[in-house]
Amino acid sequence: MEKKVTISVKGSPPVEIRAQGLNGLKALRALSMDNMERMAAIKINGEIKDLSAEINSSAELEPVYIDSQEGLQILRHSAAHVMAEAVRELFPGTKVTIGPAIKNGFYYDFDYERAFEANDLPKIEKRMAEIIEEDLPFIRNEIPHSEAIDFFRSEGEPYKVELIEELSEEAITMYRQGNFTDLCRGPHLPSTGKIRAFQLTHVAGAYWRGDERNAMLSRIYGVAFADRESLNAHLKNLEEARKRDHRVLGRKLDLFTIRDDVGPGMVIFHPNGAMLRRIIEEFEIKEHLKRGYELATGPQLLKTELWKKSGHFDHYREHMYFTSIEDQSYGVKPMNCLAHMLIYSSKVRSYRELPKRYFELGTVHRHERSGVLHGLIRVRQFTQDDAHILCTPEQLKVEIQNILDFVRDIMAIFGFDYDLEISTRPKKSIGTDVDWQKATKALIDSVEEYNLPYQINQGEGAFYGPKIDVMLKDALERSWQCATIQCDFALPERFDLTYVGPDGEKHRPAMIHRVILGSIERFLGVLIEHYAGAFPLWLAPVQAIIFTITDRNIPYGEDLLETLSGAGIRAGKDFRNEKLSFKVREAQMKKIPYMLVVGDKEMETGNVTTRLRDGRNLPPMSPKEVVDRIRDESKNRR
Repeated sequence: MEKKVTISVKGSPPVEIRAQGLNGLKALRALSMDNMERMAAIKINGEIKDLSAEINSSAELEPVYIDSQEGLQILRHSAAHVMAEAVRELFPGTKVTIGPAIKNGFYYDFDYERAFEANDLPKIEKRMAEIIEEDLPFIRNEIPHSEAIDFFRSEGEPYKVELIEELSEEAITMYRQGNFTDLCRGPHLPSTGKIRAFQLTHVAGAYWRGDERNAMLSRIYGVAFADRESLNAHLKNLEEARKRDHRVLGRKLDLFTIRDDVGPGMVIFHPNGAMLRRIIEEFEIKEHLKRGYELATGPQLLKTELWKKSGHFDHYREHMYFTSIEDQSYGVKPMNCLAHMLIYSSKVRSYRELPKRYFELGTVHRHERSGVLHGLIRVRQFTQDDAHILCTPEQLKVEIQNILDFVRDIMAIFGFDYDLEISTRPKKSIGTDVDWQKATKALIDSVEEYNLPYQINQGEGAFYGPKIDVMLKDALERSWQCATIQCDFALPERFDLTYVGPDGEKHRPAMIHRVILGSIERFLGVLIEHYAGAFPLWLAPVQAIIFTITDRNIPYGEDLLETLSGAGIRAGKDFRNEKLSFKVREAQMKKIPYMLVVGDKEMETGNVTTRLRDGRNLPPMSPKEVVDRIRDESKNRR
């Protein structure tokens, strides 16, 4: 008797259909689904499969469209395979490694006799377009483990062999399009012709498996979207991002430098950058003090025995620096938590004192590989707006929610939207299962009680506790991880932290590690790109600059500068014997908010001619009116 299965799409009546030869594509056609040309894959009982996947039993189906998040991942991974085929054809002898989909695009790492260069990309793109035009099917195949090894050995692909040898599966999945076969779990698009909008963007170096002891590979990056319009919008954003690059603006605005002769990842802040940093730090201190935090400061060096006690030595030492003083080993602090726990343990604490909230603008050092260093975003020395809250377990949820309120208030001031991610226990960690469950539940309950959406990142927590990561969205809708809230029961146990409860007995406090802005350096890098260097007045290192038209106007200009500086306004001067238009253009490039012009006319009237950096001219104002306007705008953080 002919076998039949029942298939359905959520919300639609089920259909009984012949099982023989039935796959995802035929099933969706049988259900009379619309937009078949937009389908990238199919979910069969919730699991994403190729459209060619066989359906042997009754199932609930769901189409995966190419412009959905899941569809775009499949599109981008398929584009990576096409790029690998093109590279192997154009550059014989190239060995392929891995080529995943990433946010907005894809990359593939190659081992070739020379590093690939930007001028190789047009040729690769052209061949990719030809492969796409051929509309080659992506064909899935499973073969025994040993056969897969033999196949890739015969293809001269040692990296694929290495990856397969580490797999425990008896059957290995591979995909082929045209003359190229790749190790891959899938799924993939039905054919290369579905890739309609892509572009290769740049090349970079990358160590095999991220290990600097391994071979240096060539990484080629590309972007891919469901349609040309989306691709063009993204490319426009990329161009805008290049203009906003904080490393470029850092030089133009004279904010900071990073010099090879000083050391990678070590930032030198110039006066403008140091002023910007000081403004942020003073703002942070005020915001913390009014929320009940106490200031604390810990040393840069602590004995290595303390880092062993905390677990950092076993779980974090590859990111730490160590030194020896008088035959005693010390660790340079990568975090500020140890000193704060030592402050807490310096005397007996009562439950009536809790919560204790210790805040420190603490400078830390972390050994980051040179390959991941990036301007202010990833450095080796940085300052965190770090705080540690010790509280009773009953106070934990309220304290977490207070921090969420703090984050909301601060991000609104800077104009950031954000998403939340909750990261759970990693494989390498300390503490009991019970404590991790309590800590994770506290974070999830706090977020859910506030009705805040979040995603779970399995296994991405800190080694001592789970955490909430706050992912900022900047003016270009890019995500940046800044604030974190980490819940910890392990370190209070290791350092025997206690408080005396209402029953007169000792109890163990809970501990929250948290930052609001995170690394000050990183946050400044994000701010520079978010504002494209045109900081709001309250943040601008130089709020106003005074121009004189002739040398005889200099005394009036000096008096005006004294008035502004005396009123607490960050003002500068340009009394050079240059054309006014030249001075204005230079100040606009430096993105100074207010340009104050004084000439003979202003000296006669006692007024100031004011020009804004956006090109608008204001009516003549007295020095007092200028001061009041700048003060008011700064006070309202505009």
